[in-house]
Amino acid sequence: MDTTPVSFRVAKDDLANAVAWVARSLPSKVTQPVLRAMLITADESGLELTGFDYEVSTRVRIPAEIETPGTTAVAGKLLADIVSSLPNKPVDIQADDNTKVLVSCGSSRFELPIIPLEDYPQLPQLPELTGRMNPQLFVEAVSQVAAAAGRDDTLPMLTGIHLSVKGPSIELTATDRFRLAMRTVEWEPVSESVEADLLVPAKTLQDSARSLDTHLNTPVEIAVGTSENIAADGLFGLHTEARETTTRMLDADFPNVAPLLPKTHTAIANVEVSALQDAIRRVSLLTERNAQIRMHFSEGQVVLQAGGSDSGQAQETLQCAFAGPDELIIAFNPGYLKDGLAVMHSDRVVFGFTEPSRPAIMIPEPESLPEADADGNFPTPETNFTYLLMPVRLPG
Repeated sequence: MDTTPVSFRVAKDDLANAVAWVARSLPSKVTQPVLRAMLITADESGLELTGFDYEVSTRVRIPAEIETPGTTAVAGKLLADIVSSLPNKPVDIQADDNTKVLVSCGSSRFELPIIPLEDYPQLPQLPELTGRMNPQLFVEAVSQVAAAAGRDDTLPMLTGIHLSVKGPSIELTATDRFRLAMRTVEWEPVSESVEADLLVPAKTLQDSARSLDTHLNTPVEIAVGTSENIAADGLFGLHTEARETTTRMLDADFPNVAPLLPKTHTAIANVEVSALQDAIRRVSLLTERNAQIRMHFSEGQVVLQAGGSDSGQAQETLQCAFAGPDELIIAFNPGYLKDGLAVMHSDRVVFGFTEPSRPAIMIPEPESLPEADADGNFPTPETNFTYLLMPVRLPG
């Protein structure tokens, strides 16, 4: 790929949004300097900005007044920083030779070295369309499960979001071994018979969700191929409006998490989310190294406690609907607990418990709570979102 002379004028806001979006996926530290490049291609249909680091590709098109069609490349993150600082006036960009790109806006003028493209990798093509999803639903589902994904690259299977596609339903799941989040959503597949198990890097999926303009109400197109060649090339693609992203899926097996999810519970509790969040924030000020918050559930209330011999003690009591044994004491990592409450998207949260040493579930309050069966156990309510949390071992 060669750079060629290019010249165009573009609206500052359009350019700023586009280069910021592409630059977000460019690596900060690279072994190959060419991967810092943002490709700028001007043609009769406008301007295309592209980035690629062998794993993630981003491509966006914006309108522009093209004087000289062509292709050039500069350091993407630097260009994004420059454009974001420019006054709100048209931006002129031109590259007349193979050494520098001139960026002009009002009285501001920048000269950037051109990045040669002899060694730039071939950009991947977006796989065939598999289905479409409401953008608000996509953003909500990804944000709910991404918080539970692992960050440890030595366990790559835990750094992704698992998408189990079965016809018109997609189940998104993520876990880091200490908590698990699962969300089920409906979408519009190209084929009702499509089935796939996909493991997509959580960071890429979350970055894509954060960048979507949900006010446009344009469907998010998910592209991993058709039923005959689903995910054959290992690429996961997203397309919306004038933007498209591809990412290489994780070559790892996501763990079977189904056995972790209890079907019945010995106790359930119903608490107001905002009040619980505020109480956790206050009480956790005295947790030692963010170790644990103890929750003592009994009829009509839950008592939150934290602290130690060196930090002092904190306690707060909240109203709580509790059904089960006379009382239950369980402890959680306050950070993980707050993460779950933050993505509950309901006024109240329902906890389901089996034993103080076993995982508990958190779900948005359903329309009706389950009744205890003949053995005194409560079935898990119907829900499209479940946050499962491992307890912390209580001292003694």
